[in-house]
Amino acid sequence: MAPRPPRPALPTDDPYARLGVPFDASFEAIEVAWRGLLRKHHPDVAGPAGLDPAKRINVAHDWLSDPGLRARYDREGGITDGVAGRRGTSGQAGSRPSVPTAGPAWSSAVPRPRPATTADRVAAVVERAGRLSADELDRLALAEPAPIAFLATLRRFVTAELRDVLDPAESAVVAALPPPARQVPAIRDAVVGRIAELILADLLQELLGEPAGERARERLTRGWDAAVGQPRYGPATLTVVAFLERLRSLSPAEMRWLAATGARERLGEPPWPDATSRDEDEALRVSTELAAGDAQAAVAVAVAGATAAAGATAAPRRAAARVAHLLVLRHAFSATAFDRLAAPWLGSLVQRELEAGPRVRASR
Repeated sequence: MAPRPPRPALPTDDPYARLGVPFDASFEAIEVAWRGLLRKHHPDVAGPAGLDPAKRINVAHDWLSDPGLRARYDREGGITDGVAGRRGTSGQAGSRPSVPTAGPAWSSAVPRPRPATTADRVAAVVERAGRLSADELDRLALAEPAPIAFLATLRRFVTAELRDVLDPAESAVVAALPPPARQVPAIRDAVVGRIAELILADLLQELLGEPAGERARERLTRGWDAAVGQPRYGPATLTVVAFLERLRSLSPAEMRWLAATGARERLGEPPWPDATSRDEDEALRVSTELAAGDAQAAVAVAVAGATAAAGATAAPRRAAARVAHLLVLRHAFSATAFDRLAAPWLGSLVQRELEAGPRVRASR
């Protein structure tokens, strides 16, 4: 039996500090930091003096880009309170420019008989942020947050010229939001991520290449794309709206029946159809969470003023949320699977298949 190769020795300096990334840095942030630092310290650029820094940068990348080595360093290396290694500081690195008191520095895009420039596209996003509907803002608040900590790492390698474009654009798009929305981190980060992807797209491709650059761009725009231009509950909006109206008009007897179907052990975890993916289809995930939350609120309205004991609405709220979840996903379930999952409510709160209209399968 061949002898097992010796384990590599732990690096002599903190790889997080060497790359200048936080303890919870993403793969994309590590790649950006590594490539950006090598562009400055490679011996071909910095001369002989860059040889040792370049070696240390490569060692840090080797350890942090390999999940096994990274886990070992985290376990045995003793993460310190250094700037890069401090736990929980990644959010601080992503602070955004303050919102200007004057109007946006970017004017609305004007139609031109030429291809849209980056400035035109940025102006269009700023203009669109100023007229986001209440439904779009609610969706943005529930969407996966843009990776602002990753964006903070990327900004370290932004040229002065790009920074002069990025900073006022970020400030303008935040200023365009309704004042209450500016206080919601997920909304603020989503619009900043959309702007950053437009301006830094070429830099991301240069630093990360394919397919990592494309994946990083998708992460920056994920929240925006899942919310802007989307109906409140996705394709099932009309069905869910009718369901919410029905919930608000339930009689006390119907509410007791709904509560009987909402036992936690009966419901289990919310099901997800095989035809799509909860992790990949962000727009559909947001639709289910928003519909479930609104269904629970509708039940609360229905029992408002009742003298029920505290917490007595928990079961009907759970049942209502489950029905709303299923209605949003109905198009992605097979008819048999949906009828099985919705069996307790079929014919009362949920229309049967023949009454529900044509089925449209979800695309992957």
